[in-house]
Amino acid sequence: MTINEARIALLNNLNSIYDERESSAITDLVFERITGLKKIDRIFNKNENLSEQNASLLKEFINQLMSHKPVQYVLGEAWFYGMKLFVNEHVLIPRPETEELVQWALGSLKKKAKVLDVGTGSGCIPIVIKKELPSAEVYACDISEDALVVAKKNAEAQGTQINFKQLDFLSAEQRSLLPEFDLIISNPPYIALQEKSEIDKHVVEYEPHLALFVPDADDLIFYRQLVEFGRSHLHPAGFMFMEIHYAKAPAVAELFRSNAYEIETRKDMHGNDRMIKAWKWKG
Repeated sequence: MTINEARIALLNNLNSIYDERESSAITDLVFERITGLKKIDRIFNKNENLSEQNASLLKEFINQLMSHKPVQYVLGEAWFYGMKLFVNEHVLIPRPETEELVQWALGSLKKKAKVLDVGTGSGCIPIVIKKELPSAEVYACDISEDALVVAKKNAEAQGTQINFKQLDFLSAEQRSLLPEFDLIISNPPYIALQEKSEIDKHVVEYEPHLALFVPDADDLIFYRQLVEFGRSHLHPAGFMFMEIHYAKAPAVAELFRSNAYEIETRKDMHGNDRMIKAWKWKG
């Protein structure tokens, strides 16, 4: 089987569960991994035969992909801010919207700032901040020990020194042990459990529910805790940057305003209110 024949076979399989654009993107990722060739090189070498080993690997990948397993978990890697990171089912797959959040936050950071990422997952956020501002003192926390294993692996691979802490941020006692910060950033869980049926199958069945869902009775629970944490652990001239559910942007904004924070919201690349910046009143 040639590279082109194998590519068409994978594409045809994926078209049965994904739209054409996503099928094409997944196919490109898989074939770059299998062949080690960029897209332009695969075009020039499309009539070359796949090795027996690569054909077997492709079959394995197809079986996993057809069960709706995200390609990032199948390949064990995801791209974020120009970095290739290790990912598995213990961490959320880094997304472009979070890149936008990080880019916004970097504009407010001083070189020697002390930074905390709450709910770090793969470690993508603190690693970018440390790479962009090497003199910053960067902390990251997560309740999941398995997630921190992934984050530490990525930090080491990217040559960054991050202070990782395993703790339950919803516990006032545990988070009180953290120092004060110039910037607090977070992409916390914010999807109510009752919304699960509206989420794509490949997300619900494979991505960690601990990092996705919050109780129906209090779907702003993490933002409430960030409000409290900011009161005691955010420097007077500091900022908080958070990713938010676009449908809950007004509620999150009002939560911070009613607790004496100034806020600014920002739309993502799709035109949805997906980010909020908060800082304390100076009056």
